[in-house]
Amino acid sequence: MSSKAAVLFRVAAVAEAFSWAGLLIGMFFKYVVEAGEGGVPVLGMVHGIIFVAYVLVSLVVFKPLGWRPKTLVLALLSSIPPLFTWIFEKWALRTGKLDGPERLRHGGTGLFASAPRETVAA
Repeated sequence: MSSKAAVLFRVAAVAEAFSWAGLLIGMFFKYVVEAGEGGVPVLGMVHGIIFVAYVLVSLVVFKPLGWRPKTLVLALLSSIPPLFTWIFEKWALRTGKLDGPERLRHGGTGLFASAPRETVAA
């Protein structure tokens, strides 16, 4: 389950970062360039939905990935500044936080190793 949990978290983290970027671009056009709404109402709603999804996904993958409470708090706090969810996701991947408890059975990485095959006696 940790592989699916890791992929789900990574998708949510990157989507949240991109939605933040889209909202910031829309706000730039609205407030700096003064080119109308700039899509801010739509981008704001999309970002809000993805933000809530990121928080929920973080809470759901917390146990399957074997995170400590400190890691969960960092994941949740990273959703506040723009683009920090992407930074957190890269850090979590690099430090093995997305490997889950199975990482020791697969030589240190549970994300990319497939389950060992069982041999069938003929």
